[in-house]
Amino acid sequence: MDIKTASALRRLRLVSTPEAVSFLLLLVCSVLKRTTDFNAVPVMGAIHGILFILYVIFWADAWNRAKWSLGTAALYFILSVLPTGGFFADRRLRREAESAVIASRARKEGIVNA
Repeated sequence: MDIKTASALRRLRLVSTPEAVSFLLLLVCSVLKRTTDFNAVPVMGAIHGILFILYVIFWADAWNRAKWSLGTAALYFILSVLPTGGFFADRRLRREAESAVIASRARKEGIVNA
């Protein structure tokens, strides 16, 4: 894995958890808006919207650089629209990055001819 691909995956990982947290907070704010006088939906909506847009941009970049299959790319996109999906995306991306590092080190040391 080259440095640009690793960077793209890292950016996607870095935005996936805050995006998931902002989605959950937006849901809580929506409930509070309807049950109390507390209305933070406009603020949380804007924050979540910005994080979601960043997630989609970083997702598209990671898809392009990592050469994911359509199924893998669709999975990461679907995880972005589920309330806790960003947490699962982060975990899968971390595993993928760790596997790539291990494979790269093995190639470098001559253990694997891939």
